[in-house]
Amino acid sequence: MQKKFITNLALLLLLNLLIKPFWILGIDRAVQNAVSPAEYGLFYALFNFSFLFNILLDFGITNFNNKNIAQNNHLLSKHLSGIVLLRLLLAVVYLVVTLITGYVIGYSAFQLKLLLIMALNQFLASFILYLRSNLAGLHLFKTDSIISVLDRLIMIAICALLLWGGVTNDQHPFQIEWYIYSQSIAYLISVIITLFIVFEKARLKKLKWNATFFIMILKKSYPYAILVLLMTFYNRIDAVMLERMLEDGKEQSSIYASAYRLLDAANMIAYLFAGLLLPIFARMIKLKHQVEDLVRLSFSILFILSTSAAIFAVNFNVKIMQMLYEHHVIESAEVFSLLMCCFIFVATTYVFGTLLTANGNLKVLNYMAATGMLLNIVLNIALIPHYKAMGSAMSSLITQGATAVFQVFFAQQLFKFKVNFPFMGALLVFFVAAELTAWWAKTYIQELNLSFLFCVVTFSIYALVLRIVNFKSLRKEFSV
Repeated sequence: MQKKFITNLALLLLLNLLIKPFWILGIDRAVQNAVSPAEYGLFYALFNFSFLFNILLDFGITNFNNKNIAQNNHLLSKHLSGIVLLRLLLAVVYLVVTLITGYVIGYSAFQLKLLLIMALNQFLASFILYLRSNLAGLHLFKTDSIISVLDRLIMIAICALLLWGGVTNDQHPFQIEWYIYSQSIAYLISVIITLFIVFEKARLKKLKWNATFFIMILKKSYPYAILVLLMTFYNRIDAVMLERMLEDGKEQSSIYASAYRLLDAANMIAYLFAGLLLPIFARMIKLKHQVEDLVRLSFSILFILSTSAAIFAVNFNVKIMQMLYEHHVIESAEVFSLLMCCFIFVATTYVFGTLLTANGNLKVLNYMAATGMLLNIVLNIALIPHYKAMGSAMSSLITQGATAVFQVFFAQQLFKFKVNFPFMGALLVFFVAAELTAWWAKTYIQELNLSFLFCVVTFSIYALVLRIVNFKSLRKEFSV
């Protein structure tokens, strides 16, 4: 299983590292610089608001389906036929709830129009994730890897034309609506292509209406739905609360978006691990295989990546923001430092939270997520009026840290993992050595690019010397 995980992870990372960083740092950043801070801040707040009721689109079906198809391949055709129709019904509920809630909290007609288009985009994006869960459940990871970047690839082509193809100028500046419409086109094309592939694999000829099946699926998937809903709230509510609570809320939301962008890019990489790990963990647990080695391997890789990224971000926050943005550089840099520290905890959650999900410990995870949501909202209410975007970053760091520590402790108790003190000592030494190295580079190397290259090389050497990743075990896996 470790061999399958590593080989497919390598392909998934390669494709996503080629496409998604350019999307976030090239296209999305260029759009923010092309429009006013207030305009982008409103877009970002609406975008995050469209996520809040995203669970109504999915109701936990994607996670349930990923685990279920991985353990029962023969159910693909039967479940696909009913779930596609069910998701269309859920989409109607989601659109109604989202728009009514937006109206109630005071969004204008123009803002509701943008919200409607974003909500439709959320439906398409969520549908792609569901279709991909069938591919992952069948362990068709190579096909899933290609589909994972298809929508971004199409968006890059459209937005690059709009931004740099001579379409815009001083008299006809870039409009934020164009950005939203380009997402709609890309998602729609991706849905059509992915739908064809999955239907072909399932040999499905037509969809069947089955109310009894709908109820059965909703009963089985609702614990996943609650978990996703709660985690979505404490991950996405920050920008919405900033925009609604403050007089300069649109600008503060824009500052938060600037700082969050690199964390979002980093999270995409960590999310890929979870997408691969969930079906693999599910099958290993069903077959009663030992999971400790895969847990340690995946956590080790993500710890090195997340800690390195966080340390570099904290030490070079201002230079990074100056390189990327034109507005609110200093304010964004301060928020950026705290948010990138969240990445260490988020990466930990993608390993241990995924393991607990695969094992069916959803009741415990839901209690944890509910506590995290309440904690995040209370902290935001207390901190945003005084610290603005920085207050939201503080709330996120505390919430992510608390939930990650809980998941590690609970998984260790449940699976009886051995407490490996030499391994924990190696992690601590790596952290301290990396921090001292980044501080030295910040002090004595002026160029950001050279500092980055120096840190990448030295951090890699530290990881190799400390043997945080068990390369002997990896060689054994690949020799089989």
